[in-house]
Amino acid sequence: MTAVIFIFALSVAAMLLLVFLKPAVHVGRVAISIFWVAPVCGVLALVIGGRLSLSEIAAGLTAPGAVNPIQILVLFFSMTLLSVFLDEAGFFRYLAGGIMRRAGTGQVKLFVSLYLVVSVLTVFTSNDIIVLTFTPFICYFAKNAKIDPLPYLFCEFVSANTWSMMLIIGNPTNIYLAASNGVDFAAYTAQMLLPTVLAGCASFAMLWLLFRKKLSAPIGGSAPDTLPMDTPAVWVGGVALGACVIFLVLSSYLSLPMWLIAAAFCGGLYLVAIIMQLARRRGVRLITRSLLRAPLDIIPFVLSMFVLVLALEKVEATTLFANCLTRRGEVLRFGVASFLASNVLNNIPMSVLFASIVGAGGASASALYACVIGANIGAFLTPMGALAGIMWIAMLKDQEISLSFGKFTLLGAAISVPTLLAALLGLVI
Repeated sequence: MTAVIFIFALSVAAMLLLVFLKPAVHVGRVAISIFWVAPVCGVLALVIGGRLSLSEIAAGLTAPGAVNPIQILVLFFSMTLLSVFLDEAGFFRYLAGGIMRRAGTGQVKLFVSLYLVVSVLTVFTSNDIIVLTFTPFICYFAKNAKIDPLPYLFCEFVSANTWSMMLIIGNPTNIYLAASNGVDFAAYTAQMLLPTVLAGCASFAMLWLLFRKKLSAPIGGSAPDTLPMDTPAVWVGGVALGACVIFLVLSSYLSLPMWLIAAAFCGGLYLVAIIMQLARRRGVRLITRSLLRAPLDIIPFVLSMFVLVLALEKVEATTLFANCLTRRGEVLRFGVASFLASNVLNNIPMSVLFASIVGAGGASASALYACVIGANIGAFLTPMGALAGIMWIAMLKDQEISLSFGKFTLLGAAISVPTLLAALLGLVI
């Protein structure tokens, strides 16, 4: 057991070092992420050391049922590509520009509008897509309007990572935790509705308390022009995403797996989009740009983390962790543990580990949802809480906006701790 735990811990530590010191290598103009190399090397060490055989790995990766990581990846990529298509068609950029132009001279209206719009979009799309799309526009607008971008950047980041809890599709951590434990779309939504609403109220209240003085200053400059969008493509993408969400809600009644529904709508959207774009003589650049944005580095990352956790299960380490957490007050225990672990392991590896811990036996369904809460809200305790946070900090550096690790954590702690407690209270209720 000790050797397996050591390899797991070393793999995670090496991954975090790569994220900070060398997140990508450049081949010409293309940047290739390499953070996933560390857990892959961990898997190789387990195989070479005889701790896990290739047949055991193959059996784990192809196991029937909800815990199959390949099916979970299909669900994640399908929902991601649906959202990316809308982004490439210009929907999110158009919306961001429209919000900022209609803000007038008062920052309060802009702040509240941004929080509401980001929250609603995140519920039905993906927190990562929203964060990475809205950030450049917030920076650009703040520069033109001569206002401090920090309140809006935190507003965007916090709202996206709070309201992403409501539906399974809002965050890949939700997908993994729920699918690994056989939770369907409707059951998940019914359980997470109240915790998300309470968390949303708490996060907005804390954001307001922290930034209300900065928001009292008037907007001094001019707003940028609203960028155009490909309206027919946005309509097709919006209909596909909306219909997909409806069928996911009904998946348990239709006896259809969620991964198959998502894959069917994603494939259908891209097929229709190809035909439509060719008929409009626009070529397939919209489709190719969307496909090229698929986060392929997630595949070796999630699969290798799954295998590392498989090794922990084999030596019953996950059962040991489960026994420590599955006691009185397990909602608080699992919620706080996953919240903190997200900022040590990053929330995707944390979700892979805690899905196994919850499934090790003895934990209630509430413990699983507490882990979902910890994974989402843990994303804004420190920049290490989520891969989106790491990319977000890098984007701010490119925009010449200074935000240190310490300042992020200080503000993140002030917002995330009350938000976490509010969400866990909603879960208990």
